[in-house]
Amino acid sequence: MPTAFPPAARLHRPSEYAAALKGRRIARGALFVVSGPRGSAEGPARLGLVVPKRHAPLAVTRNAIKRVLREAFRLHRGSLPDGDLVFRLVNRPPALSLTALKRQVRAEADALLARIAS
Repeated sequence: MPTAFPPAARLHRPSEYAAALKGRRIARGALFVVSGPRGSAEGPARLGLVVPKRHAPLAVTRNAIKRVLREAFRLHRGSLPDGDLVFRLVNRPPALSLTALKRQVRAEADALLARIAS
């Protein structure tokens, strides 16, 4: 599977997010919870991101977190099972430099996606 991130690999509608968030919790890390729908999976893996302002008040922080999560998903997409995944930031990230925060988010995203893929 190519390592592109086309629009078909993203969740777009609020109803798609709602179905995945009401579903089961697939994995949990220090910063993120990954949820997916309860029913059978349809089509290839798709990604949704929820990074609330209350946990990451600065736009630059929210955008950096989303960028890193999209890149990690893009690289793991071929090994993931079919279905929708929603990464939700549930804890405030520690006060780190942006580079250190990106490293921490990437390490956690890789670990969660590897757990999901196995």
